[in-house]
Amino acid sequence: MISFDNDYNRGAHPALLDALVRTNMEPCTGYGFDPYCESAKEKIRAACGCPDAQITFAVGGTQTNSLVIRAMLHEYEGVVAADSGHISQHEAGAVEGTGHKVLQVPGEDGKIRADVLKAFLDRFFGDDNHDHMVFPGMVYISYPTETGSLYTKAELTALHEICKSYHLPLFLDGARLGYGLESPACDMTMADIAEHTDVFYIGGTKVGALIGEAIVFTKNNMPAHFMTTVKRHGALLAKGRVLGVQFDTLFTDDLYFKISRHAMEMAGKLKDILVKTGCRIFMESPTNQQFIIIENEKMKKLSETIAFSFWEAYDENHTVIRFVTSWATAEEELTALEAALTALNH
Repeated sequence: MISFDNDYNRGAHPALLDALVRTNMEPCTGYGFDPYCESAKEKIRAACGCPDAQITFAVGGTQTNSLVIRAMLHEYEGVVAADSGHISQHEAGAVEGTGHKVLQVPGEDGKIRADVLKAFLDRFFGDDNHDHMVFPGMVYISYPTETGSLYTKAELTALHEICKSYHLPLFLDGARLGYGLESPACDMTMADIAEHTDVFYIGGTKVGALIGEAIVFTKNNMPAHFMTTVKRHGALLAKGRVLGVQFDTLFTDDLYFKISRHAMEMAGKLKDILVKTGCRIFMESPTNQQFIIIENEKMKKLSETIAFSFWEAYDENHTVIRFVTSWATAEEELTALEAALTALNH
């Protein structure tokens, strides 16, 4: 079976596994105070152009989102997100499970527009009854978005300016950050992300790591006793080195960016194959996620040899499916996909 179903269907990049094996028998202090975590943090600060960034590590994306949001909000506050946002749709109510409501605003191409955010905030604070309502306490976006779109630098800057005017932190979910930054459509660097957000995370799970995300607080704004909050909710690894070794390796010699670039090169070839074989593109995506509309019978046939993910029902006879490339996607897999798609038309 050739797999394009997600970008975390492989274990880890060999360089990370080599590093874990090489350091395996070395005694290290626990809970992220080991030299590998410290080295990784310094390398991430350099990559972000943010020497004062406060960094901690977590295991997975849903855990990271709920931890950051829970720690940064007061009990009477919620988090603003696009109606298509990951925390709105695909995290099984993890944020609501912390007691904080997700305040949805209409997204456009998966993104929150600055004018939409401003109108939402103006309307909330202009309502004389807002003391009876859930206060917007922060704004959540992702890069890339859930639908594979990208914020431009101008769009991110505009959102951050509005957030600052309302004293709301802007939180960027970077589960696929490397793929977004290496997209030909990207006009930002990681340093730009750090400058125009208050907290973001660098996804490792989907970008070469076995597990792990790096949370970056960019404005000397890590919540008080954040480590205690992390531990209180069962998210603190005693063997923090497992995360530190991986991120230290990812941020050595630009490995994180190199493997992300490979995924994007494969995504470009994937898109060419989809067009060449006559697939109907559902929505344009400049990232490693590509979406097509396919007849249900053809989808069933394709699934015999190719793994992909269901996105949504299009109509009674068609379905939207998603193909995803990653750091591990090989040319031979694309060749096999092209053959399978070509066979559907004969």
